[in-house]
Amino acid sequence: MAERKKALGRGLDSIFGSNVEQFLDDIQNNTSDLPGRRQIELKISEIRPNPYQPRKEFDPKTLNELADSIRLHGIFTPLLVRKSVKDYELITGERRLRAAKIAGLSTVPCIEVDFSEEEMMEISILENVQREDLNPLEEAAAYESLVKRLGYTQEKLAERVGKSREHCANMMRLLKLPQEVRDLVTAKKLTTGHVRPLLALEDEDAMVEAAQYILKKKMSVREVEKYIKTLLKDPEKRKKREVQKDPWIRDLENRMQDRLGTKVEVGTKSFTVSYQDTADLNRILDLLGLIEESE
Repeated sequence: MAERKKALGRGLDSIFGSNVEQFLDDIQNNTSDLPGRRQIELKISEIRPNPYQPRKEFDPKTLNELADSIRLHGIFTPLLVRKSVKDYELITGERRLRAAKIAGLSTVPCIEVDFSEEEMMEISILENVQREDLNPLEEAAAYESLVKRLGYTQEKLAERVGKSREHCANMMRLLKLPQEVRDLVTAKKLTTGHVRPLLALEDEDAMVEAAQYILKKKMSVREVEKYIKTLLKDPEKRKKREVQKDPWIRDLENRMQDRLGTKVEVGTKSFTVSYQDTADLNRILDLLGLIEESE
């Protein structure tokens, strides 16, 4: 345990290696000699949520079940917090904190630890990835945070979360999907296996339209893979999908094209105006009244 004291400030890999679960158990079972560690009782109002919490969705049913247990037995495992300027920031224990509020508790048992911002972020994300049932998009966002904010390589990421490098890379690619498609995954209407092939289409509007078609036809993952390959190989099928646009959208495109004298494409939440060169762009901007006259 003494090595942990020397490791603080050098990244949590020096403190607990890849076993974050054992590290947390050591702290909460009072078997860790981590400096700055002390057990306290805090008012719930004194605890601020963890800004690095990767979980965005909490099942109301399981929270209420945990709240019922807390009413009867109390909180067995203290929350992990760190002191901030005015109050305390939660490191781990989001579900327990939310359930305690539902149960009507005013205070909760906590363990205060002396973590830096980086250490707080790293342990928060790793604890959730390794212990919690994150949905695919939450998991992908957690991986991206470790890579972008803490400089993890893909090799280190895979080692730390106990997954293959290919798995981590595939999960992070999901973040390139349009929000409408990601929402379908979060709502469990489509699986990651359904939406991953959509990335080959590249165009966001095409991805959204394909996802809606896949959902409507209740395709299997294998059927989706074949469908996307067909779209990529057969331009005529892609054109047919465009022909199926809402008549109002097509009419709007036509009116905009007549007004601007150039090609206009209206998608689900965006539209594209094409231009040939700088002179053509200036012509369009002038039609829109966006060019200021020089004095």
